[in-house]
Amino acid sequence: MVADIFRDATVGQLFNYFSNGTILPYPEERSDFTVPARFLPSQTPTIADESDDVQKPEPELQKSKEEVLVTETDTSREITLDENEGLGDLEAQKINDGDPYLVTWYGVDDPENPKNWSSKKRAFVGFCVTWMTFTSYVGSAIYIAAIPGIMEQFHVGLTYAELGLTLYVFAYGLGPMFLSPLQELPKLGRNTVYMCSMALFIIFQIPTFVAPNFQTILAFRFFTGFFCSPALATGGASMGDMYPVSELAMLLALWAEGVNAGPIVGPIIGGFAAQAKGWKWPFYELIWLSSFSFVFLMLCLPETYEPTILHRRARRLRKLTGNQQLTSQGERDAKEQHLGLVFKDALLKPIILATEPVVLFCNIFIGLVYAIFYLWYEAFPLVFTGIYHFNLGESGLPFLGFLVNSILGFFIYIAYLKYHFQPRMMKAMAAGKPSSPETLLELGLIASITIPLSLFWFGFTSRASIHWIVPIIGASFYLFGIFFNFQSVLIYISSAYPAYAASVLASNALFRSTAASVFPLFGRFFFQNLGLGGGSGLLAGISIVLMPVYYALIRWGHILRRRSKYASG
Repeated sequence: MVADIFRDATVGQLFNYFSNGTILPYPEERSDFTVPARFLPSQTPTIADESDDVQKPEPELQKSKEEVLVTETDTSREITLDENEGLGDLEAQKINDGDPYLVTWYGVDDPENPKNWSSKKRAFVGFCVTWMTFTSYVGSAIYIAAIPGIMEQFHVGLTYAELGLTLYVFAYGLGPMFLSPLQELPKLGRNTVYMCSMALFIIFQIPTFVAPNFQTILAFRFFTGFFCSPALATGGASMGDMYPVSELAMLLALWAEGVNAGPIVGPIIGGFAAQAKGWKWPFYELIWLSSFSFVFLMLCLPETYEPTILHRRARRLRKLTGNQQLTSQGERDAKEQHLGLVFKDALLKPIILATEPVVLFCNIFIGLVYAIFYLWYEAFPLVFTGIYHFNLGESGLPFLGFLVNSILGFFIYIAYLKYHFQPRMMKAMAAGKPSSPETLLELGLIASITIPLSLFWFGFTSRASIHWIVPIIGASFYLFGIFFNFQSVLIYISSAYPAYAASVLASNALFRSTAASVFPLFGRFFFQNLGLGGGSGLLAGISIVLMPVYYALIRWGHILRRRSKYASG
């Protein structure tokens, strides 16, 4: 397993490429590999009704017509071409359909298929993807600790200084519109985009701590946010490459822990560093963390995108056999689309789908929930520095309440899926009445109650006469609302628009990131003018007003989907 992971990671791919397949070879590059007869250029594919007495020339690499030895890693098995034995349902069908040169999996149990990887290998790769996402999200909130020092050194006001946070958040919502489509090109796949963008993410961090002026910091905060975005946008898709749909919700919940932990841990590690060493040190910490992650992922993150894996297999088989007709399905599809069309679809479809009533409400609701989450970064200094007199390092510690409830929410969600949702789905399917996608929203609606509860609790208990732990506990309940709603809404819109899942998710990412980038700019003045109680109460009231609309979507969403030309019926 370890050798396969390293071989399929970026560094292993480079070793394999420059050694011409002698280092870390694939099965097709080993001397004991025998090519399936149907892939050979002079071999007419043998089908079940072909006469056995027809004699055909056999190339040197080919064995008898009846038996071809295919070696997969360190195991071998025999394939009887006359019966399509061992090829798996898909390949056997392709042969029968007269498409012998389509390169697919060698069988339903092909070990190169990410869905066939061992549970330990998939768990490790899932950890890598989650760690990459965590590293990207840390970069947003770690900036908070640098704001006081930046204001002092560059003589800028609070709102102007906070642009470093908002530009980063906006950029990682905008980035997927341009970078995610590149991952769908078989020649590139997920890893090429991940690693190239992460390298640029690291390089563009350097000007942030050597900048001669604040404008330079702002420009490169935007670029760093832009190039960290692939992990935030398609980390969940990498999980989907490895796991069946029945297990995906649980794995996305685990990946979401990386999403939640990043903005929570950032102010904590950044605060103590800025207090002890100055405002540049949070940026040093970020480049250390991201550099370590880059090296680790270059060595340990394998490609998971099926079209890319099969594209590389087809390339190896073409080299081995000389048969240039061997292609994967991804290569054939790519020939029908040019890069301009790919980007046109990637940019226009999310905007068009955002006008759908279902998508529009989901974008507004998640955008509000996410934007309020970033308002905590403005409210916490007012409360814990202004009222409870925490220092710069200590002011990040209240975010640990979010982390505790994020972990607790994960276990509650897993229990909900295992003991309620999945048995309910199985029962409905057994009865011949599959549940509608709207059932995915039910947990989110229940959890929405914790959003106004958390806001009221925090806003009206943040006073010197009440112990500081009380508003921390109140604020921490907000994580239940954001965690369960993210899981419910994002899986719902993916299920409601299965043919356009990437576009609706990109639309949601852009909308919520734009909202989250704007709210911190007025957050401090919002709470100062309305008061902590009044400001929190207003936000809680807006959340309560949206809850009946949320219920209406559950109740009548299927009608809206039937009227849409994009949604599933």
